[in-house]
Amino acid sequence: MKAPERIQPRGLADYLDVITRAVFQSGMSWRVIEVKRDGFRETFNDFDPDWVGYLGDEDVERLASDRAIARNRRKIEATIENAATMLELESEHGGFKEYLRSHGGFEETSADLVRRFKFLGDTGAYYFLYVVGEKVPPHEEWRASRGMPAATAG
Repeated sequence: MKAPERIQPRGLADYLDVITRAVFQSGMSWRVIEVKRDGFRETFNDFDPDWVGYLGDEDVERLASDRAIARNRRKIEATIENAATMLELESEHGGFKEYLRSHGGFEETSADLVRRFKFLGDTGAYYFLYVVGEKVPPHEEWRASRGMPAATAG
């Protein structure tokens, strides 16, 4: 399996884009989410966290019927909550990157992400940190530390 492309986040919207992909990919085919990536970007206003964080119940209803994205109501609601959480952490730490680097290392950062962000598990946190360019252990080492079998090509 090919590693996901890493990015150099230019702002909070880039972080929200990546964490939203991690949220929606959980339990779904990664390919389906990648095919709908442009739809997600348009639907969530280029992942503007100020815009996404203030969506309401009527917006959730509208988005839950939008075929441009994966129509999972709970994950849409999680994306809205996650945008608000990012805004809070950015304000509290003087930047989201500063929040990410305020922990003792990968394990502590990953655990805090899982605790704070909705629908984000260990794999999603690893994916998120990897893609946004944070230091992560080698994938096979990380999988082994969690008792996961070696990844297979495919």
